[in-house]
Amino acid sequence: MLTNYFPVLLFVLVGLLIGVLPVVLGWFIAPRCPDAEKLSAYECGFPAFDDARMKFDVRYYLMAIIFILFDLEIAFLFPWGAVFKEVAASGNIQLFGFIEALVFLLIILVGDAYAWAKGALDWE
Repeated sequence: MLTNYFPVLLFVLVGLLIGVLPVVLGWFIAPRCPDAEKLSAYECGFPAFDDARMKFDVRYYLMAIIFILFDLEIAFLFPWGAVFKEVAASGNIQLFGFIEALVFLLIILVGDAYAWAKGALDWE
């Protein structure tokens, strides 16, 4: 019974060895000579000039949300484009499938126009 699990145990041990061995070797072999430059705070290649807990502009978050929305639009349009040939081939739902996609695109277009009108896409 336990012999059936030996390959699984061997696979787990080899995986742990591959994961842990480079870390342990690096810890023993790597040179340890920390200096002031190495121990200093690093932020974009120059010394930090402000508190790390400073407030970010809300435009960063707004751009991130808009990026996610554009990404989801594409994620929903790809499956529709993949099955459009089958939808267009069946006569009874051909018009319905096309109108459904147009309604989706219209909702997206209205949302994008609203974001554009509100200045969400402008970066001063």
